[in-house]
Amino acid sequence: MKKHTWKVYAAWILLTEAVGGLSGWLTRDGAKAYGETIIQPALSPPAIVFPIVWGILFVLMGVGGARIYLSAQSIERSRSLRLFFVQLGFNFFWSILFFNLQQFGLSLIWLIVLWALILWMIVSFNAVDKPAARLQIPYLLWVSFAAYLNLGVWLLN
Repeated sequence: MKKHTWKVYAAWILLTEAVGGLSGWLTRDGAKAYGETIIQPALSPPAIVFPIVWGILFVLMGVGGARIYLSAQSIERSRSLRLFFVQLGFNFFWSILFFNLQQFGLSLIWLIVLWALILWMIVSFNAVDKPAARLQIPYLLWVSFAAYLNLGVWLLN
C-alpha cells in the first residue's frame, strides 16, 4: 500500500458511514414507530440486524469507492465516482421516505431505482477495478432483500 493510502481508505469509509449514520439518526423516531405499528412481512429480521448489516455494507462501499478514487484517472473512473455519489444520495433519502414519511409505495419505486444505480455502479466499477466491483455485490443483494421487505410492508399496510 502506498504511503498515506490508508488515509484515503479511512476518509471514504468515514464518508459512507457518516451518510448512513446521519440517515439513521434522522429516521430514528420513524424507525421506532415502524417497529411498533407496522405489520411486517415474513422473514423480517430483528431490528438489531439492520444497523449491523448497514455498518458492514457502508465499509464495503467506502473501500470500493477508495479503490476507484485511487485508480488512474479516466472517463470510466469519473463515471464510477459520479455513480457512487448518486447511489449514496438515493440510499440516504430512501430511509426518510420509508420510515419518516411512511410512503411505502414511493419508497419501493425509489428502492428499485437505487437497485438499478447499484447495478450500474458495479458494472462501472468493474471497468476500473474488479475487486471494488465485487465488494458491492453484498450491497446489491441486501437491497434486493430490502425491496422484498418494502414490497411486503406496502402490501400489508
